[in-house]
Amino acid sequence: MEDFREMLEGIHSRDMKLLMDLVVNHTSDEHRWFVESRSSKDNPYRDYYIWRDPKDGKEPNNWTSYFSGPAWQYDEKTGQYYLHLFSKKQPDLNWENETVRREVYDMMKFWLGIGCDGFRMDVASLYSKTPGLPDGKGTTGLIGHEYYQNGPRIHEFLREMNREVLSHYDIMTVGEMSGVTIDEAIKYAGKKRRELNMVFQFDQDALDHDPDDKWGRRAVPLPELKKVFSDWQIRLEGKAWNSLYWTNHDQPRTVSRWGNDRRYRKESQKMLYTMLMTLQGTPYIYQGEEIGMTNSVFDGIEDFDDVEIHNCWKERVVEGHEDPEALLKAMRFRARDNARTPMQWDDSDNAGFSTGKPWLKINPNYKEINVKEALADPDSVFHYMQKLIRMRKENPVAVYGVYKEYQHDNEQLFLYERVLEEEGQKARTMYVVLNFSDHEAEFEKPEEWDGAAKYLIGNMSEAPLENRTLQPYEAAVYLK
Repeated sequence: MEDFREMLEGIHSRDMKLLMDLVVNHTSDEHRWFVESRSSKDNPYRDYYIWRDPKDGKEPNNWTSYFSGPAWQYDEKTGQYYLHLFSKKQPDLNWENETVRREVYDMMKFWLGIGCDGFRMDVASLYSKTPGLPDGKGTTGLIGHEYYQNGPRIHEFLREMNREVLSHYDIMTVGEMSGVTIDEAIKYAGKKRRELNMVFQFDQDALDHDPDDKWGRRAVPLPELKKVFSDWQIRLEGKAWNSLYWTNHDQPRTVSRWGNDRRYRKESQKMLYTMLMTLQGTPYIYQGEEIGMTNSVFDGIEDFDDVEIHNCWKERVVEGHEDPEALLKAMRFRARDNARTPMQWDDSDNAGFSTGKPWLKINPNYKEINVKEALADPDSVFHYMQKLIRMRKENPVAVYGVYKEYQHDNEQLFLYERVLEEEGQKARTMYVVLNFSDHEAEFEKPEEWDGAAKYLIGNMSEAPLENRTLQPYEAAVYLK
């Protein structure tokens, strides 16, 4: 705690804020609450978790874990199963128990009381489970999710949390919301709802998944990607605040997933973040993205650390006899470990991350892609990111402007405008031109984009707003 307080003071002295990761859907199975809970059926902590008797000698229902396999673990000592929507080492808390909720709120007050500035709330849409825990529908995929994603009491719980804790502090909250729809997001983050400030949604991340196989991969036509972003921009306008991100600790690297991580690594990474910084909402930049880190190299299953990967491998290869090479190929692209390899600081041993052995192998490209190299290169992704952030701070239209898309069916280009009208001031308009392809694209200026507009920022040489040929992954932003 002494180290933590020193860090927090240092952060605040630099005019920065610190948000903590609030994980209260579950605890560790080594947490003292759970140690007590599993010790006997009549222990006072028993009802802190979700315990059920076997059903016909098996699991209480057919729910599956996010990490593969059943969402239930049998405990021989008491002859019951406990629920774990994630790892068996992460038993779910029973949010129906008011004492549990009070314990959680007291813990939150402690951290806010010493000066923390808010919370990123882990799987915050999963706290409420449907009473009776009925069997889920279907036989494949995440079975049972309809009975705990955005459950029946979730908004009641979050309003209570807001009333008891959040509303008493000048803080920010963002909820990670598995399975959230736009309508639900407006409930969670609506301006008058008194729940959270914003949510993380996963609509864009679902696009390149095979609907029947999480590890399957499909090519995403650009109009589909544009529709997701446009829908969230348009439908949340004036109702709730967006969160904007390309990747996080659970997703592949941005440039490897949505750009070109070889020939056009810098260009495509810059283009993708030009988009992120010119939409309405709060942009999030995951560590390593600011230098354009890529997916890593995993030679075999032993190179992966993620429990989800190893559970799936056991289920589908060891026990299911699936083609190991085909599954490995899919895992190499999709694995969460891609975003969890050590930060690449320089070209020294272990990329300057540690003198010890890191928990994951260093990405082999660390000698070419690292912070030292990025700081020395005037054309690096890092320096362009700085320019983007400065542009956004200096131009309120990039933050608050109303969004409108053009040429939606264009399979190469993403074109949109932002318009901000402020009382007593001339309306400002921002035009954004993005080439999402690895080849040249013909840009025809929309008829509505009339009048003189100055070039504001872009990842290629400065060019006027006129009909022209765009370079692969070119991004250009104009201001009128």
